[in-house]
This record gives sequence, C-alpha cells and structure tokens, in this order.
Amino acid sequence: MLGLIGKGLFIGILVSAPLGPVGMLCIQRTLGKGRWHGFFTGMGAMLSDTIYAAVTCLGMGFVDGFIEANQAVLQLVGSIVLGLFGYYTYRNNPAKKLKTQREKKISYTSDFFTGFLLTFSNVLIVLLYIGLFARFGFIKADYSIWMLMVGVMCIGVGAVAWWLGVTYFISKMGKWFNIMDLWILNKIVGTVIIVLSIVGIISVLYCYSLSF
Repeated sequence: MLGLIGKGLFIGILVSAPLGPVGMLCIQRTLGKGRWHGFFTGMGAMLSDTIYAAVTCLGMGFVDGFIEANQAVLQLVGSIVLGLFGYYTYRNNPAKKLKTQREKKISYTSDFFTGFLLTFSNVLIVLLYIGLFARFGFIKADYSIWMLMVGVMCIGVGAVAWWLGVTYFISKMGKWFNIMDLWILNKIVGTVIIVLSIVGIISVLYCYSLSF
C-alpha cells in the first residue's frame, strides 16, 4: 500500500511538472496577479489530471489479466512513451510563451475553471498516464478498487504539492525571476523523465535476457 501511495504522489508530480500551456498560465497569473491566482489555476489542472487518471485506471483495470500476462511488454512500451514525452519536454522552451503583463483581476473560481478546461481539452494525457501506469506497475491484479482509488487520490495530492511549491517559489523569487529559469527547469524535468525511461527500458531488457 505504501508503495502505491508513493507511486501516486510521484506520478502526480511528474504529470504536473512539465511547463505546458497550463504551467505557463499558472506562472503568468502568479507574477501578474498573485500567488493564489496561480495556485487556483493549478488546482483546476489538478482536478482534470485526477479525472483522467481515474478514467485511465478504470479502463486498464478491466484488462488487468492482459496487463499481468504482458507486463514486460507494456513496461517497455510505457518506458518508450515516457521517453518521447521527456524528449518533447526537454526540447520545449516555455520562456517563449511567457507574458508578464498584468491581467485584469478575476475570481479564484474563474482561475480554477480556466485551468481545468485548458487541461481537460488535452485528451492525449491519457496516453501519458497509460505509459506511466505501465512503467511503474501502478495497476496490479491484486490491487482492489479501493487501493486504486487511494492511488488516484495520491496523484491529486502530488499535483497539489507541485502547484503549491511552484507558486510559492515564483511569488518569492518574482523580483529576481529570470525567464531562463523556466528553460532550465524544463531541461531538468525532461532529463529526469528521459532517465526514468532509459532505466525502465534497460530493466525490462535485462529481465528478459535472464529468462533465456
């Protein structure tokens, strides 16, 4: 159970960390309107990510027998998908999309829903979740539906922790904030994801070679 909780927290952070459109909107609002506007934008993204995680988890749960029988292949495919995502993150330069001008004040509810809708419109995140769940063995035949629900909730908690940390850092460092820091952060995140992908591929191939 502790392993599932740890995986959920890590996946939640990993999904939230790359600075895509929502991440840039969150940073823009933190700089232009204040930390909590950025945070509630991230909370909208968190809710969308958690819904997609639950849907993916439910769909993969229906084929748990297939997953158990083809675990090595799925982990290999998941690691490759993860590597491609990491490469995209590494190459992406979010600093080009950042606008620091101040916006008109809007409510936290509007921040929340814009973050939610912007994230929810990206249905391709399901492919990322499939890759992550396969890579880290998030779904197993002996996991009950309640355990998986706890795992999905931990994904949401991981996302909350990420947005809390990011908005706190941006709000405190705003005066010295350099847009190059975004570029460096995405390089670091992309590198971590690529390393995880390579480790996954090597571990699967190593275990496969031992079976012969």
